[in-house]
Amino acid sequence: MESALTARDRVGVQDFVLLENYTSEAAFIENLRRRFKESLIYLFNVYNTYRSMRTERKDQCILISGESGAGKTEASKKILLYYAVTCPAHDRMAALGDRLLQSNPVLEAFGNAKTLRNDNSSRFGKYMDVQFDFRGAPVGSHILNYLLEKSRVVHQNHGERNFHIFYQLLDGGEEDLLKRLDLERNPQNYQYLVKGNCPRVSSINDKNDWKAVMKALPIIGFTEEEVQELLNIIASVLHLGNTQFGEGEDGETHITTETQIRNLTRLLGVDGSALREALTHKKLIAKGEEMISPLNFEQAGSARDALAKAVYGRTFTWLVEKINQSLALKVPGSSVIGLLDIYGFEVLQHNSFEQFCINYCNEKLQQLFIELTLRSEQEEYETEGIAWETVQYFDNKIICDLIEEKHKGIISILDEECLRPGEACDISFLEKMEDTLGGHPHFITHKLANGKTRRIMSREEFRLLHYAGEVNYNVSGELKFINSPIVMCQSSNQIVRQCFRKEEVIDQKRPEMAATQFKNSLMKLMEILISKEPSYVRCIKPNDAKQPGRFDEVLVRHQVKYLGLMENLRVRRAGFAYRRRFEAFLQRYKPLCPETWPNWHGRLADGVSTLVNHLGYKPEEYKLGRSKIFIRFPKTLFTTEDALEAKKPAIALTLQTSWRGYRERAKYHRIRHAVIVIQSAWRGMKARRRAKRRRQAAELIRRFIKGFIYRHEEYCPENEYFLDHVRYSFLKKLRKNLPKSVLDKSWPTPPPSLIEASEHLRWLHMQNMMRKYCRRIQPEWRKQMEQKVVASEIFKDQKDSYPQSVGKLFLGTRLENEQINLKVIQTLGNDKYGVPVTKYDRRGFKARPRQLLLTSSFAVLVDRTKIKQRIDYPALRGEKIPCPDLCLPQGDVVLHCDHVIEAVTKFAMMSGRTNHVNISLGSIRFALARGKEGIVDFIRGSELKVAKGKRGHLLVVSQG
Repeated sequence: MESALTARDRVGVQDFVLLENYTSEAAFIENLRRRFKESLIYLFNVYNTYRSMRTERKDQCILISGESGAGKTEASKKILLYYAVTCPAHDRMAALGDRLLQSNPVLEAFGNAKTLRNDNSSRFGKYMDVQFDFRGAPVGSHILNYLLEKSRVVHQNHGERNFHIFYQLLDGGEEDLLKRLDLERNPQNYQYLVKGNCPRVSSINDKNDWKAVMKALPIIGFTEEEVQELLNIIASVLHLGNTQFGEGEDGETHITTETQIRNLTRLLGVDGSALREALTHKKLIAKGEEMISPLNFEQAGSARDALAKAVYGRTFTWLVEKINQSLALKVPGSSVIGLLDIYGFEVLQHNSFEQFCINYCNEKLQQLFIELTLRSEQEEYETEGIAWETVQYFDNKIICDLIEEKHKGIISILDEECLRPGEACDISFLEKMEDTLGGHPHFITHKLANGKTRRIMSREEFRLLHYAGEVNYNVSGELKFINSPIVMCQSSNQIVRQCFRKEEVIDQKRPEMAATQFKNSLMKLMEILISKEPSYVRCIKPNDAKQPGRFDEVLVRHQVKYLGLMENLRVRRAGFAYRRRFEAFLQRYKPLCPETWPNWHGRLADGVSTLVNHLGYKPEEYKLGRSKIFIRFPKTLFTTEDALEAKKPAIALTLQTSWRGYRERAKYHRIRHAVIVIQSAWRGMKARRRAKRRRQAAELIRRFIKGFIYRHEEYCPENEYFLDHVRYSFLKKLRKNLPKSVLDKSWPTPPPSLIEASEHLRWLHMQNMMRKYCRRIQPEWRKQMEQKVVASEIFKDQKDSYPQSVGKLFLGTRLENEQINLKVIQTLGNDKYGVPVTKYDRRGFKARPRQLLLTSSFAVLVDRTKIKQRIDYPALRGEKIPCPDLCLPQGDVVLHCDHVIEAVTKFAMMSGRTNHVNISLGSIRFALARGKEGIVDFIRGSELKVAKGKRGHLLVVSQG
């Protein structure tokens, strides 16, 4: 419902029941125009239908009506699409949806045709049941077809075409197929396709449509044999239309096109002679006797056309049943939504039997609508305790009885006229109706009409005064008969044999005519619809030019009239225009009353009563039921709606203020709650961590004490933690107290269990420090160290002055080149070690200053100007070193040197005799010339002194 008064003026009202001037057709049309201009015409209540089916588990039906091109088929497609999109998914949905989708091109090919109003007009009525399971998912479908326009098979108006399948076969069929069917591609060669003079349509591609049909048939479930037999029937209809008759001299009728008869015999699988007789003779059975009479030329043509329509019509019915087999699924406890897509009321320039049936169907639907609407209204009034007021309306039961009453109705008269002995004709049928229905107020013929009406009525017409208006029907061609069911039921074509059953021939009962069959099927349809909850979709075509945005008022008025919308609206408005449940009405309009705003805490009925009293409703404007309020006039509702619209800014301001306060309070409470949650979680986490640490500490102490008790035992579970801890502690302590140099001999005391490992680690650490030290040392320092090592091997613990010499560096030489004679340098070279010494000769031990020079292969004693003595290293027997002297025995040389440790070390390394150095304390003997020996005595004194002693010995006094 649109809210503001200005909006209602611009776009009209959504519910036509709320029109103020509901009896005015002009007001109705103007409201339609406004909503059409604003694009507010749409399918309504589709969701409510599905919701009612789901919640109330009641079967529903949607009745879609309108004239050709008004959008009935499109509306049904939209409804099915809505269900496909919104319904729950189902395992069978894909396969069912595919078959349902593929059935559309097949049904359109066989049941649709081009008309002046629509290039793809459905020429049959369709009722489809869509089956839903308990979840609301579609699981099956079933189709009933009504009122196939069979007359289109034999006749089309100018600018129209026959059913699509004929043109698709000729344009899209393969050459081999057409050759087998004996067909040509040119539609103009077939009598049933030339009357409309419209073989090609720019908006239709027959070749592509043929491919779509051939692709769809196997998916639906057609076998290859069934497809071939179906195409044989379609081709036979074209050949039947080209069957021509001739008239003999005696007036008998015979067939002049034998080629067509041969093709019909082959395609339909029937006997040729029997088919000829059926097309040229009429067979009647009266009182058990069979009578055969020839047909005249006109009757033979009518019999041919009747056979063509019967074959095509029954084949279409078989086709629908075949599709139903592929869509059927029986699910226990399922619900159904039915869709009825059928013609609206039709008034054409020439109204034939088809229009008669269509309008009869609409009369029944109008009667059903009135009955269901009044029944629904009365039930609701009684439920709510509202007094029911009798509604005056046009009861079209009198027209329905005129058509369908037994023995007196038009359909019964038509059946009797078709089956009576003798020559039946259209005029005799009209005369029989005049005799039987002459005094009926809704029936007029040329004979029964007044002078003014006779001038506009043909003598072959009769007029019925329908609920939607007067319609003239032409009886020409109404009495047509089929004289060939016995021929068709013997066909070898399986489809034809199923369409024409032998029971029709064997059964001696009076056969049902087409009108009676339609009446019976319509009665069954009414039973189906009345058992369901109905909804209605009225399709109105805005213009005939198929132009968007164009509103043809004359055409729309015509459709409103023949759809019976004004009468339907008048019935709906006979009581109260608007009704709403108490809670919904109070919820919407409670801001208009201070006592009900913002909330009403009492009974709903009391709240609504308080509200309407505050709004000033008059007693004749409304009634309160048990659960609903009924408002009689739309103006009352619109006034209330306008008051609500004016109140909305204040309501919005109040709601905004309340919402902001609520939002701030809610925000504060959310933050406070979040803080409490976080604090609680954090305290809990801390307490759990503290308890966990305490448990772990207690367990650790217990294990430690137990390990301490078993510490002297072998490694076992009882002491493993303690021993591991002791080892870990030692290793941790060792890591912090490792020796920093090779001279540092400190090492932490290991526990008993790690003594061996400690020694190994100590050795590894020492090796590592030595390796690092050696990598860092320079070549000159390396050489110094090597000399110091050799000195240590020779003098350690052998000579008292050795410890004081360790810290002193060995020099490369103790003599500079300037101190050595130039000739000696030239003789020995620069690579040498020199040190000043004192030589004591073998006679009297006289001291003589000398220079000791060491080379790589020999040693020499040098005076100031010349070399006095050369000593080759291989000739050495040994060195005896009395502290602090140097003794070189070679018969023998006794030397004194202030740098004895350095000199001896270098002498030993250069001569390669480190193991031949002999250090002696006390007295030593040495060799003199000619086998004599000398002795050197060592004593301690206050100062260093070397002299000849009393006994002729060399006396060495060292500082003590």
